[in-house]
Amino acid sequence: MPRYGLDRQLEIHQTGGSLGTVTAEDWARRAESALEPGPWGYVAGGAGTEATMRANLTAFDRWRIVPRLLRDVSERDLSTTVLGTPFPVPFGLAPVGVQSVLHGEAERPPAAAAAALRIPLVLSTVSSTPLEEVAAIMGDAPRWFQLYPGTDPEIVASLIARAERSGYSALVVTVDTTLLGWRPRDLRTGYLPFFSGQGIANYVSDPVFQARLGAGASMAETVQLFLRVYANPGFTWKDLDRIRAVTRVPLLVKGLLHPDDARDAVAHGADGIVVSNHGGRQVDGAIAALDALPGIVAAVGGHTAVLMDSGIRSGADVVKALALGARAVFIGRLYAYALAAAGREGVDQVLRDLRAEVDLTMGMAGLRSLAEVGPGALAG
Repeated sequence: MPRYGLDRQLEIHQTGGSLGTVTAEDWARRAESALEPGPWGYVAGGAGTEATMRANLTAFDRWRIVPRLLRDVSERDLSTTVLGTPFPVPFGLAPVGVQSVLHGEAERPPAAAAAALRIPLVLSTVSSTPLEEVAAIMGDAPRWFQLYPGTDPEIVASLIARAERSGYSALVVTVDTTLLGWRPRDLRTGYLPFFSGQGIANYVSDPVFQARLGAGASMAETVQLFLRVYANPGFTWKDLDRIRAVTRVPLLVKGLLHPDDARDAVAHGADGIVVSNHGGRQVDGAIAALDALPGIVAAVGGHTAVLMDSGIRSGADVVKALALGARAVFIGRLYAYALAAAGREGVDQVLRDLRAEVDLTMGMAGLRSLAEVGPGALAG
């Protein structure tokens, strides 16, 4: 059985350090130093007063792990399988769009780092690298495709078909971004990367989008078409039915916070739910994702995979989310900051460090496998 925690600790001590960076706060400071104000505000900011971002963090602080001692934890198994996708550890990389604003290689370093450790990656619709290229980088490593369900059904169907042909083994339909939230940091700097043609690689490489655009279109015309088809405030459960009908892979609905919405998603064919408030970037004052998790698990968790993102910054956070019912979790800003600060090396370090911290936290809490991680491990 791998000794992720001990081996990583020894490696860091023997090599004399860990890039000077270990915590989420460390990575955030380094990313802010590396980025211009516009890109930094885009990745670090949230909606409105950023109350939802703060709520995501304080929700984790309200729960405390209750260690059980004198158990044989010499071997620990962190692996699980979610909708047919093997997770060697109970976390994956959340979809983070427009990674070209963070690093010149965009999604390529995270894809390579995730593939090296077999950690699943969810690729954003608005990636700066075409989905086929990311798939080629990842080889046979596990990957899912996140879909923003836009206004043009044929473009949506084309994106889904391309993802399936490229080996993405699940479709993650994000439903909390049919409108863009009010984000003061971006408005203050007047920064929206789409206007410069960033984050639209999957569209300009799509044959249906290109047919809509016509030959010889300017970048301005391309961006305007993207903005017309990208967000869809009229998206309803009937539209989800149509997506369900055109995909052969497992379908997850991402961005749900209410148990009734989770029940509706399952009724409309969802195989999984991702509890998420988009990292606090959409509705200011919304419920923390961790606070929403137990209610959704109670509503649908018995027969549906429930995962979560938003606010996870440490191994302890991962264990707390698992104890409250998540099958696995996704990190977003944590690896985005590492990408901005140190490229592939930074993302690789974040993944290895988080894997080590989850391993050690479980061991010190007396938990030998994910099957043993439950509400009894926490006090609130």
